[in-house]
Amino acid sequence: MATGTQSGGILARPTSIDGVWGWITTVDAKRIGMMYITTSILFFLWGGIQALIVRTQLSHPGAEFVSPDTYNSMFTMHALTMIFLAIMPMSVGFFNLVVPLQIGARDVAFPRMNALSYWVYLFGGILLSMGWLVGEAASAGWFAYAPLTESAYAANRGMDFYVLGLLVLGTSSMAGAFNFIVTIINLRAPGMSFFKLPVFVWMTFLTSILLVTAFPVITVALIELMFDRYLGANFFIASQGGDPLLWQHLFWVFGHPEVYILILPAMGIVSEVLPTFARKPLFGYSVIIFSGIVIGVMGWMVWSHHMFTVGLGTVAVGVFTVTTMLIAVPTGVKVFSWMATLWKGSIALTTANLYSIGFIALFVIGGLSGVSHAMSSSDFQQHETYYVIAHIHYVLFGGSIMALFSGLYYWYPKFTGRMMDERYGKVQFWMLFAGMNICFGPMHWVGMDGMPRRIYTYASNMGWDFWNMISTIGAFILGFSILLLLHNLVRSLKKGEIADGDPWDGRTLEWSIPSPAPHYNFARIPTVTDRDDWWARKYATGDDGITRPVPQGGAYGHGEEDVDVHSIHLPDPSYWPLVTAIGMALMGGGFAFHLAITVVGALIMTVGIYGWAFEPVNEPSDDH
Repeated sequence: MATGTQSGGILARPTSIDGVWGWITTVDAKRIGMMYITTSILFFLWGGIQALIVRTQLSHPGAEFVSPDTYNSMFTMHALTMIFLAIMPMSVGFFNLVVPLQIGARDVAFPRMNALSYWVYLFGGILLSMGWLVGEAASAGWFAYAPLTESAYAANRGMDFYVLGLLVLGTSSMAGAFNFIVTIINLRAPGMSFFKLPVFVWMTFLTSILLVTAFPVITVALIELMFDRYLGANFFIASQGGDPLLWQHLFWVFGHPEVYILILPAMGIVSEVLPTFARKPLFGYSVIIFSGIVIGVMGWMVWSHHMFTVGLGTVAVGVFTVTTMLIAVPTGVKVFSWMATLWKGSIALTTANLYSIGFIALFVIGGLSGVSHAMSSSDFQQHETYYVIAHIHYVLFGGSIMALFSGLYYWYPKFTGRMMDERYGKVQFWMLFAGMNICFGPMHWVGMDGMPRRIYTYASNMGWDFWNMISTIGAFILGFSILLLLHNLVRSLKKGEIADGDPWDGRTLEWSIPSPAPHYNFARIPTVTDRDDWWARKYATGDDGITRPVPQGGAYGHGEEDVDVHSIHLPDPSYWPLVTAIGMALMGGGFAFHLAITVVGALIMTVGIYGWAFEPVNEPSDDH
């Protein structure tokens, strides 16, 4: 399709380009969301391969599947890949796909900045992973504790890629977060007050606030580490007057809000899926919102529970013990609200719903093991053992990943126009659920038995042989289940059942429009009168308490036949965000290779910003 022509400031048709160039230049949030999710799945596969290599090395005592240095790089890059390149961007993909539709908007507030955010993420991810291509991947752990990251102990470029990649990725996260904050505040449909927002939109809003407040902290730490490595500064070198614990404080001041950046979107997805398949309103909507706010605030008050063993002193340890226990309260409130939503509901056990229910079960296990870390006395035993590995994977795999997969099955028909195969889906869910528990469950007891984290191998007389082999078997079951998911995703694009606009009998605005969603989202911007507005337009509860369909429904499509969709104003595609992102990535990467590359990158970024600033923009006319 052509890009459209301007007439009096109005496009003759909604702006869209087909083919590869259309995807490269797109500023449509739905396309950008699909690009985010596709890219994050590819990084997720790469992170999974690294995990399987780690588990193969630990499957039996004295294994030599990979070298110690390669092993160190594998577990380091596995964590970085899963957190920064898979879970976070997959959540952002759902932000792009779902938030504009749920608030009744045609796009995000800053479409070109949205495209820039994706391209910077892609090139930042490549830069972070560049060490594999040159044989010098980071190997000091994803937390990069000083002084192991100083040039004396990490002389190769692995830590340079760590620093530069995360700095570039932080730019992407900040740009996207500001965009969604402005979008949610300014582009809500008429009548949609903050307490009529879907829970997923609320969690997006809170996550975005955490992003714009947490990433500057890690940015400061990374710049200081960069100064240490490149300019001979001594921020973290104790012998020169620096303090290695400064890095730990800065990292975890960012790192613990980061945990909630990863889990709040998952909680939002579950809060949308469960009411749909229980055919009930979400129980305790306001309580869930306020508990999310409390989690966002208290996430800043617990960082030093990662540092109980460094000698903080009894007062500091006592304070962080209490705050860490308290943050479990709003999380528990959410869990009980989800359970109450299911209680006496007309529950449909679709694949999406199974994933959300599985999320509750596994997240509770991870939460309970996390509370045990809150007790500083027990943390001294559990610290740096596989018990911690079990906890974080139950929270982030059993939590975030399970919910994200729930979202994939739930919203897949809205953006592809096809249904995913439910038979494949249920087999894949149960295989993943079993594999996850088989893999990470035994880590609790080998951890309590003293198995340290990050060890390359272990002796046969330690008693860890059997459970490590079981964990490795579980990891490969997990890997096979992910292949089934990929098969279902790809197969359903061509062979999936055709989906109508509302295949799940949903409650929120995205289900009021056709599937796949039109480029312009809504031909006529809806006026919202109810928290579950689409449901309220479809059904009414009579005096007898029975809910019945409203005659002729309440579809927003009704009465829109007089809307000329070719006159809807949409921004033109642009390649300048891509040019700017390429320049930014080259400018960062040049520090690890050659200063000339940094200069070239700066010039390209300048050209991109200049071209972006003076690019002709199609403006809407006064009567649209």
